[in-house]
Amino acid sequence: MDTTALKDAIEERWQASVLPELIQYIKIPNKSPLFDPDWEQHGYMDTAVEQFADWCRREGPADMQLDIIRLPDRTPMLYLEIPASDASSGDDTVLLYGHLDKQPEMSGWREGLGPWQPVIEGDKLYGRGGADDGYATFASLLAVRKLAEQGLPHACCVILIEASEESGSPDLPAYIDHLSERIGTP
Repeated sequence: MDTTALKDAIEERWQASVLPELIQYIKIPNKSPLFDPDWEQHGYMDTAVEQFADWCRREGPADMQLDIIRLPDRTPMLYLEIPASDASSGDDTVLLYGHLDKQPEMSGWREGLGPWQPVIEGDKLYGRGGADDGYATFASLLAVRKLAEQGLPHACCVILIEASEESGSPDLPAYIDHLSERIGTP
């Protein structure tokens, strides 16, 4: 593994592809259901899920499977599966996890900053959700993609991105049960 080349390649894709997505994501007030009981009617969660899915379709490997899973009366789940790079991995599965719901606005934002207003100062991006946990989808998929580009072997990778973590993940167990056969044993 050429770690210098890997770091440089990830940094280039982060700046060119991920950072613009995070900026757009911060603008979406997709508060977790505990803080927005009308989340479904508002549609912000679906907007965020579709944004992430669109990016994954553009940036993911050709053999990636992507599904937006919607169980009744639950927030959506983004499911990504990248097959193992070769048969030597057997049934090994690596599970990567993140969430894309956000905490509420809250008070105390410094002058010029706000929850739904992305601001870059130096090398920092401010706004609700960018650091908790909006980056997880992008970081996970980009890492797997860069392994493949360097010809490094990897197990099957399953990426789960939930939408109710800030509410205590009430929907996650139902999704894990629903997807258990697809996920396998990580």
